[in-house]
Amino acid sequence: MITETNLRILIKEMAPQLNIGAYVFVTVPDTDQIPRKDILGEFKEKEGITIILERKTADLLHLTYSYIASWITLKVHSSLHAVGLTAAFSSELAKHQISCNVISGYYHDHIFVAKEDELKAMQVLKDLSDNY
Repeated sequence: MITETNLRILIKEMAPQLNIGAYVFVTVPDTDQIPRKDILGEFKEKEGITIILERKTADLLHLTYSYIASWITLKVHSSLHAVGLTAAFSSELAKHQISCNVISGYYHDHIFVAKEDELKAMQVLKDLSDNY
């Protein structure tokens, strides 16, 4: 599959899509008691394992979290070698006082923003794409 590295094309064609739901980041010592199908993302750190789950799943499992996020997927198939896409959209979000947590998957970039900023973030990303 061909992936895109041209920054101009990446931004013009990023096509942000808001995924339905509320998502949380939690840290656990292990994932033995959490069904793999429920884990959206995982990263192992020295202090513990950070996982991303739907908020309702975290609540059912009685897991503690402090950040409730919306999940935006950029539909453009960006290359892992691409330079500048994350900097471009994160800088634009920062100009509008929107924090973002970014995860790059093999096919797409995924942006987590505070739940209350989801509509504003979507507009900022669409404006960036339309006006780049």
